[in-house]
Amino acid sequence: MVASIHRNAADNATQQLALPMGTQDAEPRLGRRSERLEERLAERRADREEEAASSHERVGFELGWDYAHHGLTPPVDQLFRQSPLQQGWQLGRSTFGARTLKSHRHTQLWLSLRLHAWQRGRNFETLLVTPNYLQQLDTTHCPVSRLALNDDADHPQRRSIDRVRDDAGYAAGNLTLMSHAANLAKSDRGWQQCWAMAQSLRQGPMTMAGGLNAEAWERMAVLASFVTPMAHELAATLPLLVMPSNRMRLFNPVQALQALVTRQLATPGWSQRLTRLEALMATQQRADFSKFVLALVPRVLRCQSLTDPMDIRWALEDAWRDPLLQKRWTRFASQLTAEQAEQLVQRAASKHLSNVHVQSHGSAGTDGWALERQGFRDAA
Repeated sequence: MVASIHRNAADNATQQLALPMGTQDAEPRLGRRSERLEERLAERRADREEEAASSHERVGFELGWDYAHHGLTPPVDQLFRQSPLQQGWQLGRSTFGARTLKSHRHTQLWLSLRLHAWQRGRNFETLLVTPNYLQQLDTTHCPVSRLALNDDADHPQRRSIDRVRDDAGYAAGNLTLMSHAANLAKSDRGWQQCWAMAQSLRQGPMTMAGGLNAEAWERMAVLASFVTPMAHELAATLPLLVMPSNRMRLFNPVQALQALVTRQLATPGWSQRLTRLEALMATQQRADFSKFVLALVPRVLRCQSLTDPMDIRWALEDAWRDPLLQKRWTRFASQLTAEQAEQLVQRAASKHLSNVHVQSHGSAGTDGWALERQGFRDAA
């Protein structure tokens, strides 16, 4: 935990008062001032503690209310008299009776995720993160380990939804579905730490860490890089070793362009779409983009014989392990600025050249992420 001390103007004024000199009662007056200052600081600490407690109680009460609204029972360890969650649940039960909302697996997951966040003081954005939103994150395989996901509560490959950035809250765009084992391995690591772990494994003698090999750690790193702002020059050098999860927000425009271009080859008509996309570029950019496509296409032609969507996805991701492909992409992407990359993505979307929905969030991209509080809940 990192703690910082902030002084406001009133504190500074009190501390900078000139000390009386040459008077007999100087020490008593100084002592009284010190006592008053201590009293004020104690009052402020008490106010902050009360605000934090009231926020904790309010969020817990709302959570219990929603459990009751969906006709579900909270975990038994929360059903004690002093718990605000239990109080909200009891009042909700008496209010709704049998008139509850229909619930399903993602409703239970939504409530469990909120409970997990509440117990740890993490911010949870409930406006966009709903059961329906969580349902859109569903996938059959872990994007990191590529192992089939499981619904068994004790299985290491069971489904687990968590934050990609540990310094942000549970908010739209910062959540992904992976296996419980991969989630545990990631812990609070950022993309650079995950990438360093992969390179360490490649050097040996160890080949596994946290149950993941070097390739899995590289996929973890790229997944985390999507929601991490970085210099355009650096983002342009990263290979697309894993596709962005559904509904993930990409902070680096060049990675959004990279994903848009790669996804083209997953569906018929990609040649015409890439030709139209190339026409939106400047002359020199077109030449380097064409060289990149010529390197990409032969490596994903095998996708044409694949029918399973997950096999197609993995073939596209693995194509980015080719050094020549990555070299040609970096050469092309480095000619663009971040603004030009963003404009290309937006123009492609407006001309329906993308086979997935593209949405620009602008300054609202991190609403509910609580980045200024490292992802923790506000005390107010």
